[in-house]
Amino acid sequence: MLAPIIRMDGTPTQSHSAAPSPRARAVANGLFYLVAVFFFFYLFVYYWTSEGGPVLLAFALVPVTFVLYSLDALRKNEFYPRLPALANYAIAAIYIVISIAVAVYMVVEYEEIGTVRAGVWNNTDLTMGALMALLIMEYARKRYLPLFILNVLLILYAVYGSVVPGMFNHPGLSWERIVTAMSVETSTGVFSSLPQLALTLIGSFILVLSALRAFGCVESILKASTQIAVRSPHALPQSAVLGSMAVGTVSGSGAANAITVGSATIPAMIGAGMPRVTAAAIETASSLGGQLMPPVMGISAFLMAEFLGRSYFDVVARGYAPAIIYYVGVSVSVYLLSTRHRARLDAVVAETMRWTDWMNIAAFVGVVGGLITLMATLHMAPMFAALYIFLAVAGALVVAHLVAIARVRDWSWRALGAPLGRLIDNFAEMTADLTLLLATLSIMTGAFVITGVPTKIGALLIAAAGVNLAAMAILAFFFGALLGSGLPPAPTYIITALVIAPPMIKAGVDPWVVHFFAFFLAVWGELTPPTSVAAAVTAKIADTSFMRTLFHAIQICVVLFILMAGVFTRPELVLEPGIAQIGAMLLIMTATIGITFSIQARFSDSRALDLLLRIVLAGVALVVLLHPDRQLAVLACVLVGLFVGYWVLRRRNTPMLARADTR
Repeated sequence: MLAPIIRMDGTPTQSHSAAPSPRARAVANGLFYLVAVFFFFYLFVYYWTSEGGPVLLAFALVPVTFVLYSLDALRKNEFYPRLPALANYAIAAIYIVISIAVAVYMVVEYEEIGTVRAGVWNNTDLTMGALMALLIMEYARKRYLPLFILNVLLILYAVYGSVVPGMFNHPGLSWERIVTAMSVETSTGVFSSLPQLALTLIGSFILVLSALRAFGCVESILKASTQIAVRSPHALPQSAVLGSMAVGTVSGSGAANAITVGSATIPAMIGAGMPRVTAAAIETASSLGGQLMPPVMGISAFLMAEFLGRSYFDVVARGYAPAIIYYVGVSVSVYLLSTRHRARLDAVVAETMRWTDWMNIAAFVGVVGGLITLMATLHMAPMFAALYIFLAVAGALVVAHLVAIARVRDWSWRALGAPLGRLIDNFAEMTADLTLLLATLSIMTGAFVITGVPTKIGALLIAAAGVNLAAMAILAFFFGALLGSGLPPAPTYIITALVIAPPMIKAGVDPWVVHFFAFFLAVWGELTPPTSVAAAVTAKIADTSFMRTLFHAIQICVVLFILMAGVFTRPELVLEPGIAQIGAMLLIMTATIGITFSIQARFSDSRALDLLLRIVLAGVALVVLLHPDRQLAVLACVLVGLFVGYWVLRRRNTPMLARADTR
């Protein structure tokens, strides 16, 4: 659920500091694991008992996540790379002392802060809260500079709003009010519901993901994908789609998919004759679906459940249909690209599957099936479902690991403890980073709320669009796309939902439709430059142009535009799981296939006739997608099928050497 932190051009961060001594790095690494073990067991006990509630949990652990972040950056020599090593350790020590002091104070004074002094906090409360908020802002400055700049501008606007002309003018708030809103006032700020969500619901799912990663389940999935790749030339690029789809069910991150799956599939595709930029674009588009694929969707899906006040499973149940449409669209596009570039089968070698790989794949299937069963059939709360699945799967994987060690008779502590160390390392690092990110977003949302910005932008949206829903949706798209060009998906979703949800719901649009539209828009934001981390990762692996990769990936990801339109024209897609949802899914899927063929396929050797046929096919597909008359839409589906059938027959009747598209 977390993207790897790299530069937008895909180059690794360069360190200019003097390298710390091996002993100093060993101390930082040891302290990291010590705090990580505490963090793991503290959260595990909370998942089992829910003792104290999420607010107390945030008071205790948000500062601890900053300690983990500082120690992790130290051991990787990424803290302040331009400063000497000694300065890095001194600054880290100060940060850690402040964080521990904040955690102890907030836990000890929890009852007083939340009840006795609520609304009239004393100077010590405000000082401790301000220190934590400043540390979070420093984290944002280092990791998410656009978010840091946005937060600074929003805070300045909150204080000096009286100098802003027009409808965005407001009297201005005091610095004390800003500090309370960003810290001790738990409805907003760094201890609010967003970091609580990261530590509770999302953290429990990260626990499951960490177990799968620690025992090599992702690597086993990639091995299995090579078994598919050797079946035919078309299966090789499809293995990237299927591999990313499988990993996406438990990762929820486009960039994480790209670096995990792409490191294997992109070199294989290039070695089989696929152009570098096309291979990178295929993996970018495939990886992006990780944010759409249940049961562990992207951060925005968890936020959607929070905004709507519904169970996370309610989001998951509605999320399968759009995810299936997305991957069908990408798969069709990739198939058409593979026919154009004629990937060579003889360049692919299937990796040998051992019994441990089959055990890992069985564990992966058990995670997906178990989560769905517990949440859907037994109606278990998602956090408890994730905990029970973790216990079952981790137990099975530990037994398999012990059997594997027994077979090779390597009973060293290193061999025994390596997977458990990776589990705790992965869990602590991912959960800490996500918690700090959502704490950063809490500062942003708090500044938005206390200044009334969403209400004012919503009023402008209504005024500009009038009562025309299509115009409102188009304006909302451009608003969200603009945000996505500078922000990651989660903040894009939050701001878009805050701004467009009230006016659209007031205009009669169902809340599920509005929030899924904002969700798709946030995913689309991951493809908009310059913040497409997934494209940066794949371009780096393929050693090709970032912008060309992005442009080709957008063509493959045209299904995202279709979903954004389809959620309004076929709202049954997300309103309620059932027969109506399946009907809407099939219509939108047909439109997706038609539009994909109109972009990627070739119907005639004559360019003029080919262009005409593609335009006609695109028009028919748009009828399927947009026309309110279901009967006419179904009839248009038949026409789409005829176009596709004609293409298949034409390709079969074309001599083998003439099939390649040399355009």
